[in-house]
Amino acid sequence: MTHEEIKRHRVESVLREIIPEALSSLDDERINGLAVTDVVCSKGRSDAKVYLDKSFLSDKEQGEALRQLRTVAGYIQNHCKQSEGWFKAPRFTFEFDEQLEKVSRIEELFKQISTEKEGKESDES
Repeated sequence: MTHEEIKRHRVESVLREIIPEALSSLDDERINGLAVTDVVCSKGRSDAKVYLDKSFLSDKEQGEALRQLRTVAGYIQNHCKQSEGWFKAPRFTFEFDEQLEKVSRIEELFKQISTEKEGKESDES
C-alpha cells in the first residue's frame, strides 16, 4: 500500500466519524438520524462519496433526504474542516447504500440452498 493510499484511507476513516456528528447537529429530522455506512474518497481526496443506510426510509423519504443533504453539503464540509483543522475538505456526494440489500439477499439464497440440500440428503437416506 502506497503512502497516498494510506492517507486516503485515513481521511475516509475520519470522515466516517465526523459526518454523522455534523448530521446530528442539524435540526432537520429527515437527515440528522441517518447512519453513514461508508465513505470513499477520490484519488486526490478532493471528492468523497458518502454512503448512507436507507433501512428505515421509503423511496419518497430517500429523495427528500438526498435533496436536503445536497443543500447542507457545504455546512458538513465546513464542519469537517473545522473539527480536524484541515485547510480544505472533500466535496461530498451522498448516495444510499445498496450493498446491505445485496448482502441480505445473498444470505437468503444461501439459506435456501442449505435447506434444499438438507432436504435432498434426508430423502436419499
